[in-house]
Amino acid sequence: MSTPRRDFLKHAALLGGAAITVPLEALWRAPGAGRMAPDDQGYGPLRPVKDETTGLPLLQLPEGFRYRSFGWIGDPLDSGTRTPGRHDGMAAFAGANGTVVLIRNHELNPGPAFDSSIAYDERAGGGTTTITFNLVTGRVTNSRTSLAGTLRNCAGGTTPWNSWLSCEETTLGPEEDPTLRRPHGYVFDVPVDGKLTLEPLVAMGRFVHEAVAVDPETSIVYETEDRRRAGLYRFTPRSPRRLADGGRLEMLAVDGRPRADLRQGQRAGQALGIHWVPIEQPGKAHVDPAAFDTGGVFEQGLEGGGAIFGRLEGAWYASGRVFVTSTDGGNAKMGQVWELDIRNQAIRMVYESPGAEVLNMPDNLVVSPRGGLVLCEDGTANPCVHGLTSDGNIVRFVRNNIVLRGERNGIAGDFRSGEFAGATYSPDGQWLFLNIQTPGFTVAITGPWERGIL
Repeated sequence: MSTPRRDFLKHAALLGGAAITVPLEALWRAPGAGRMAPDDQGYGPLRPVKDETTGLPLLQLPEGFRYRSFGWIGDPLDSGTRTPGRHDGMAAFAGANGTVVLIRNHELNPGPAFDSSIAYDERAGGGTTTITFNLVTGRVTNSRTSLAGTLRNCAGGTTPWNSWLSCEETTLGPEEDPTLRRPHGYVFDVPVDGKLTLEPLVAMGRFVHEAVAVDPETSIVYETEDRRRAGLYRFTPRSPRRLADGGRLEMLAVDGRPRADLRQGQRAGQALGIHWVPIEQPGKAHVDPAAFDTGGVFEQGLEGGGAIFGRLEGAWYASGRVFVTSTDGGNAKMGQVWELDIRNQAIRMVYESPGAEVLNMPDNLVVSPRGGLVLCEDGTANPCVHGLTSDGNIVRFVRNNIVLRGERNGIAGDFRSGEFAGATYSPDGQWLFLNIQTPGFTVAITGPWERGIL
C-alpha cells in the first residue's frame, strides 16, 4: 500500500514538483508492454514550434504547446558572473508572488570555478545556478550562482526542507588530478534561500553519483550510481532533515539472490523482495587507490550480496515509491525503468525498452502531475522526451530541433544531438521545465496537458 494520496499532496510543494492527481497504483497495474503508444494515448504528431524568446524553431512539439527559452550559456547572471554551460539536472520550487524557483546543475569538468566567491574548490568548473521564473509573464526575474567549485554536477533531487541535493558524477580528487584542491564525488545540499554551507555530505558516500530521491516521511535518501556495474543505495540520516549530522549508507540486495545481476533477463512486473547491506567505508572511493578506479563503495556492497544494475541515473519519489532509470539496462541495452516500493520493501521493473527506435537510453525522469513518467533520452543522434503510459507504452512528446547560426550569444552549429535533462514541473503542474545540455539553455513548456498523461 502506498502513502495515502492526501499525504503526498501535502508534501508536493516541498518536493519541488506538482502534486499527482492520479493514484500511481492504478497507473502501474500493467507495466512493460514496450511499444510506441497509439496516437490517441499521446498528444499528436510533433512539428517545429518557434521559441517565444528567440523566434527560432528550437523544439518539435505537439499542436497547442508553446515554450520560452532562457538561461542560455553566456547570459549574464544577476550575481555578477555569466551562465555556465552543460545544463543538467534541475528542480522547481514554489516561489513568492506567482514565481517558481529553479535550481539547475552544470556538469562541468576541472577548470576555474565559474564563481570563486562561493567555490568549494577553486579548480573545479561545475556547480548550480538558481533562476526565478514568473509563471504569469513567462519571464526570468532573477538569476544567480548558488554553488560553485564542484565537479560534473549531473542530477540530484529535491528535499522536504526546500533544497536541492546536487550530485557529483565523479570520484576525482587531488590524488588523481593535482590541479584540484579538494576531493570530489559527493552530494551537496543547496537551499532555495541561498544559505549555503559549501561542505559536502560525506556520509552519503564518495562515488559516481547521479540522482537522489528523498522519502518525506523518514528523510531517507535513495541514491543512484552511474557506472556500468552500479548499485542502488539508501542513506538513513542520524537526525531527520539534517543530513550533515551523518547517518548510515547501505546498498540494495535481492532476497535469496546474493549479487543478483539485474541488468538483463528481467520480467516486467515481477516484484523482488529486498534488503539492505551496509557500506562500512562510505568515503572509500577506490578499490585500488593506485589505479583510481571508481568502485570503492560499490565493491563493498557487492561483497555483502548487493545487486548489480546497469548505469542507474534518474530517480524520483512519488506516493511511497521511488522510480529509477537504468540507462543501458535490459536485453537490448536500451534502458529499464524500476519502481522501488518503500512500504513493502520490494523492487520491480516496470518497463524495458525493446530497441532504440522506441526508447534510446532513458536518463533523467520525473513523475508528471497526471501520473505518467517523463523520460529524457540520452543515447541518440536526435534525442526526445517521452512519456510512459499506464500500460507500458511510450508517448513521444518533444524532439530536439536546434540549429543555430549565431542568433543567440554568437552560438552556431547543429545541436540536434544535444541531450535533454532536468525535467521538472512547476508546483501548479502547468509548466514543464527542461534543459538542453548542448549548447546549454532551459525551456519552459506549457499547453493542453489535459489531453494526455504528462
